Amino acid sequence: MSFAQPPTQLPDPTRWRALFVIAIAQLMVVLDSSIVNIAIPSAKIDLGITDANQSWVVTSYTLAFGSLLLLGGRIADFIGRKKSFIIGLLGFAGASALGGIAQSQEILFASRALQGAFGALLTPSALSLINVTFTIPKERAKAFGVYGAIAGGGAAIGLILGGTLTEFASWRWCLWVNVPIAITAALLAYPFVHESKAGGDHSYDLPGTITATLGLLSLVYGFTQAAKVGWATGSTLSFLGIAAILLFAFFIIEKNVKNPLLPLRIITERNRGGSYLGSMMVGAGLFSMFLFLGLYLQVIMGYSPLKTGFAFLPFSLGVIASAGVATQLLPRVGPKPLIVWGLIQGSIGLLLLSTITPDTSYTTHVLPMLVIISTGMALVFISISTTALHGIGGRDSGVASAALNTSQQVGGSLGTALLNTIAATSAANYLITHPELGDKAQFFALTHGYTTAFKTGATFLLIAAVVMAVLLKIGKESLAEKA
Repeated sequence: MSFAQPPTQLPDPTRWRALFVIAIAQLMVVLDSSIVNIAIPSAKIDLGITDANQSWVVTSYTLAFGSLLLLGGRIADFIGRKKSFIIGLLGFAGASALGGIAQSQEILFASRALQGAFGALLTPSALSLINVTFTIPKERAKAFGVYGAIAGGGAAIGLILGGTLTEFASWRWCLWVNVPIAITAALLAYPFVHESKAGGDHSYDLPGTITATLGLLSLVYGFTQAAKVGWATGSTLSFLGIAAILLFAFFIIEKNVKNPLLPLRIITERNRGGSYLGSMMVGAGLFSMFLFLGLYLQVIMGYSPLKTGFAFLPFSLGVIASAGVATQLLPRVGPKPLIVWGLIQGSIGLLLLSTITPDTSYTTHVLPMLVIISTGMALVFISISTTALHGIGGRDSGVASAALNTSQQVGGSLGTALLNTIAATSAANYLITHPELGDKAQFFALTHGYTTAFKTGATFLLIAAVVMAVLLKIGKESLAEKA
């Protein structure tokens, strides 16, 4: 991604006001990735969403966001970053309003997908605007620091805000809250954010976008069908087969098209390729952890939405606390030991979390595991951004950054759909094989499904640790060279 330089070397006098606007927009997008998780149990009851379909509340958003993020970055560069930023904000507001008035699960899922699509236009625009607005390196570092802090702390705010709105108003306000935020940011963007565009060839890789998006959608739908009718049925195998064909076609297109959505040189370098693969597996393990643990706390333990939001707070605090340690250790030991150990630690935490039952307590079986997982994952988050951009040139820095975000979102989509299928199947089988539990059977069956999903998520993180241990060849010397 190339960035147009401002016509003057003088700093933009409205740059800090522009950052304030961009920060509002980023906070809204980050909030939306977590705020709805708390609302899922209430939305399920209100709209009659089944256990097999509940993952679509999450995956419809993350799938659209992840698969369209690279295209969103190109559109922002070509039509103008301020223009795409405002379009993204207004579109996000409209999609949120639609979701808030949804009277069926289909409308809710569609609105979440629209949110993801407009988020994919909004997020790369915001990053690019920071880059072109702050021309002084020290100020740019501060601006990206603010952006990163919002990305890290926004999830915790979202969980608590989601709990508050769901408990004292309605789950629908978890979507409606975006409307005034987005409109305010769009109005402030007009006077304070300045337009910028990229030069060069303005062609889009639409065949690559279509095959990637439809391929991922077919894959997720295949996983969902497996939860309803089984893995060996014709409909499940058909969707999985179509997904394989479309995703294979995507890579063929990327190899031959003039301006590919994802240049293969980005992912074929072993350090970067390993980082994207590892990030995808992290997304698969962590996104589902939030979904199933939120359901466990509310459905099994009877927590209120607000109490559930606060129950997740130690996770965010653990990430923030451990991030400072990771920042200090990274130049001393290099990224590989931190990433591998962080993934192993996260895997251990998920395995320990799988020991929960309907009778265990939050203090002994949830809280310690959240601390273990979060402190391990912070080591991964901080370090993997370095390895994902290893040896990348200025021409590809934007697409490489977007690819890292894309891999995590796509991993979250696929992982949530797959683990929801595994959880639903495990719960159904448990009900059949444990009739002696009587009235308690439903609670034990659901918990068994959640714990099976946690074990599978732990396996994802462990595989990611092996992948990173084998593929990463970056030491602390490489970081010193970049500095």
